[in-house]
Amino acid sequence: MPNFSTSSKQRLATCHPDLQKVFNEVIKYIDCAILEGARSDFDQQKAFKAGNSKVDGIKIRGKHQVDAKNPLSRAIDIVPHPLNWRDRERFSYFAGFVLGIATSMNIKLRWGGDWDCDNDLSDNNFDDLPHFEIIESSLKTK
Repeated sequence: MPNFSTSSKQRLATCHPDLQKVFNEVIKYIDCAILEGARSDFDQQKAFKAGNSKVDGIKIRGKHQVDAKNPLSRAIDIVPHPLNWRDRERFSYFAGFVLGIATSMNIKLRWGGDWDCDNDLSDNNFDDLPHFEIIESSLKTK
């Protein structure tokens, strides 16, 4: 059975409990690595400037960004192993598995390969294939 590395576990610990639940279940079946959970304001701005995010972190805060109101990330970047950045089919398969697990837990996620959640991957105009985020209306009150 696959397990998260120490660094993946540390990154996952910076995420909302709903993301932790989903990905602690996913790792039981598919080997994967967490690239990022919580992101500082500086790191969000850096991701925006590099073209890896559509939100600047200033005018619009990213779901990775944490603050006093949201001390845990509401987004995660995670990749399946073996990693091949050009293999969209593998990312899509992985996303389907993740979204299925989340649905079984009654947690709503959005994937960066299908921002409008319509299951039509051809209409996506900005691919962020490792990205999953909690749909705000599904947040559980703790």
